[in-house]
Amino acid sequence: MYWSKTFIPTLKEDPQEAEIISHKLLLRSGLIRMLMAGAYSYLPLGYRVLNNIQRIIRQEMNSSDAAELLLPALQPQELWQESGRDKTMDKVMVRFSDRRGRKLCLGPTHEEVITALVRSCVSSYKQLPLILYQLQTKFRDEIRPRFGLIRSCEFIMKDAYSFDKDEAGLDKNYQLMSYAYQRIFKRCGLNFLVTEADSGVMGGSCSHEFMIPAKDGEDAVLLCPKCKTARAKGECKDDTCVKCGVLLDEINAIEIGHIFKLGVKYSEVLGAKFLDNDRKLKSIIMGCYGIGVSRLVSAIIEQNYDTAGIIWPKEIAPYEIIILPLDVTEGRIMSSVIEIYKELTQNGINVLLDDRDERAGVKFKDADLLGIPLQLIIGKEFLKSNTCELKIRSSGERIIKPREEIIDYIQNPLSSVIQ
Repeated sequence: MYWSKTFIPTLKEDPQEAEIISHKLLLRSGLIRMLMAGAYSYLPLGYRVLNNIQRIIRQEMNSSDAAELLLPALQPQELWQESGRDKTMDKVMVRFSDRRGRKLCLGPTHEEVITALVRSCVSSYKQLPLILYQLQTKFRDEIRPRFGLIRSCEFIMKDAYSFDKDEAGLDKNYQLMSYAYQRIFKRCGLNFLVTEADSGVMGGSCSHEFMIPAKDGEDAVLLCPKCKTARAKGECKDDTCVKCGVLLDEINAIEIGHIFKLGVKYSEVLGAKFLDNDRKLKSIIMGCYGIGVSRLVSAIIEQNYDTAGIIWPKEIAPYEIIILPLDVTEGRIMSSVIEIYKELTQNGINVLLDDRDERAGVKFKDADLLGIPLQLIIGKEFLKSNTCELKIRSSGERIIKPREEIIDYIQNPLSSVIQ
């Protein structure tokens, strides 16, 4: 993609409305823009990052034998009345009536909807176990939207639901999803903690949160400095580690995922039952597994940045490499730059070509701000000696080689530079 053909409105200064580093960098790098408090547009680079996160999630969920579907965002309020959560979720639900007088809401979550679906389709133990998941926009009337994508009114979530005939099946799927989450967050370049947590309005017998340490995180976590065991602050009644006996450290963190053993909380009240092999009618045993997809965009930045801007992990980056020709008015340079661009893209590498007629300093600052892993710099030395300069964004390392060697280096799948 040519810079001139896409839409990257970078900013030199931090916007006044931005409160934390990820919010500042998302706005400055032109990844998002706010429409109103709690609602954001994803611009081309931000949307590419979002799609990369969703791609990783889909790969790991599919490899865990979960089947993807898409549920309606528009939900009847009577379904929530049936479960009793119309009262517990009352303050965050976006409610309205349509022209027919039907009372509706925009889904803040989908436990009721998925349970009603399974209730209508599953009747025998032979149809279990089952894991279904979706990537869906949720809507919550937050009292105070803040921190950009971390606390917004409209956000994207991956929610998965397991359906089993017994507790042993639930335990197995709960562990399966926990492992899948750990793989997802590692691929996203995150240093994360797994903590025991309160199930809250979701209910159920057990839940765990996936948290990332972050200076401006909304949540407090108690962490053992010795064995690294972590607990949500509200869950821990003691300030010492039960394993090591040492004093726990309190750190700020951001929640990026939450898994629950729901049991029969929803299936029983909504009548999702099945005939077991002994011909007895039983309630389906459920689990619920959520990831804040849009929140992950911010969370990744909170752990991957420096004073110059974002440092995207390779699998998340909007592009793998940005080409920086320092004089776009020089025809000999640009013809070679276009050849390099075509060669890399034809070999499956996602490339952004900065074809703007801007000063070198502007291009360097914008490239660092965007955080694309590799920067291929082509200046006057290219005309003299056919050499290019490759900068690795994460380390600042610079490699100067002839054109052919540096292109081979970039395209070599065994090269550490593109791992």
